[in-house]
Amino acid sequence: MYSSEWLARMDDLKLLDVVAVTVDLPEHGLVRGQVGTIVEQLSPDVFEIEFSDDDGRTYMMVPLHAAQLLHLHYSPVSA
Repeated sequence: MYSSEWLARMDDLKLLDVVAVTVDLPEHGLVRGQVGTIVEQLSPDVFEIEFSDDDGRTYMMVPLHAAQLLHLHYSPVSA
């Protein structure tokens, strides 16, 4: 079903990580590339993501599957 490489990346997601949506989600008003923060882990592969505007006001909170997320890094990481 999922590759071992993908599952290993999924295990790296944790609270307060910054993530980007990898697919359009029109039912939530989100498009691929929008950035949010993990605020809760609902199950091993489902996370509550908070999306905020430039002023820090939340405009959407939605549960998303790890497969719909890209973990963003702001400092160097080893490959």
